[in-house]
Amino acid sequence: MRSNMWRRLAGFLFSAALPLACCPGLLAQGSYHVQDKWKLGGDGGWDYLAVDPQSGLLYITRGNHVLVVDTTSGKAVADITGLKGTHGVAFDTDGKTGYISDGASNDVAVFDRASNKITQTIPAGTNPDGILFEPTTHTVWAFNGRSKNATVIDSASKQVVATVALSGKPEFPVADGKGSVFVNIEDKNEIAHLDAKSHTLLAEWPIGCESPSGHAIDVANNRLFAVCDGKKMAVIDASTGKVVASPAIGEGPDAAAFDPSTHNAFSSNGEGTLTVVHQDSPNSYSVLQDLPTQRSARTMALDPKTGKIYLVAAEFGPRPAATPENPRARPPVLPGSFAVIVVSK
Repeated sequence: MRSNMWRRLAGFLFSAALPLACCPGLLAQGSYHVQDKWKLGGDGGWDYLAVDPQSGLLYITRGNHVLVVDTTSGKAVADITGLKGTHGVAFDTDGKTGYISDGASNDVAVFDRASNKITQTIPAGTNPDGILFEPTTHTVWAFNGRSKNATVIDSASKQVVATVALSGKPEFPVADGKGSVFVNIEDKNEIAHLDAKSHTLLAEWPIGCESPSGHAIDVANNRLFAVCDGKKMAVIDASTGKVVASPAIGEGPDAAAFDPSTHNAFSSNGEGTLTVVHQDSPNSYSVLQDLPTQRSARTMALDPKTGKIYLVAAEFGPRPAATPENPRARPPVLPGSFAVIVVSK
């Protein structure tokens, strides 16, 4: 997640009321609704969340630990501790191993998915943030926000095999399953295309929108979805880098997802909406719905097996007065208010 999350989030918490969905006919086609809300509580903030494709468990990074939630019961079933400042979680195709980007310690933590215990840590660059498992090379890619590069780890040996320099600050990566990795370069308003086998930067594409953060991919049609400031989703041809569409989304997005079974793309927005965008064709898109969720619900995970979307949010108290030591004071999370919002059709 972008480093200025709390500053932007504070603005959303005290800004104007939510926009309404624009078109009732399209809204009916979207038909997503908030199915449930699981109050988990706990202190502090959060970052990315991810669904284990094998177990269906939901992993939520929460500062110095990662909370593991049973999506059947909505209850926390494990807590991965011993970390310093977590960002993302990725899953090996072996069905046994997971990886956590621990930005504050400049490490990638390896954990066992059966026990949810850390088995080792691997040094990365400075502030590893977005992370993914690349299936054709069986490598883990940790994108380092402050050193502006990617650490590539061989999943068999658990050794770093390459460091790939980038032109700016990387955000969220995706892979096409064919040997290509794509990552948003937030401060350059670009997408970087990387070759997973040769560990090389193949191209950098300007995408015409500001501060791309959340990122998703439609593998079948070779389309990327980057959500940006200015209420814009850029849809990019992953072969050429050409922007083919720019549907409107809500304010303050930080995550994106694509469901190949419905051909719907999603943007979770800090203003408190989930925008649903339908793929009419690979180059044509319609906004189906702006579903009210909750202010601060700007990160999410899609379970491709069920089509359910999980968002996280909390309620906040008044923002403290600025001081010379803390000129951008953050509003405190109200005790017990942290929750998972479950969205389904």
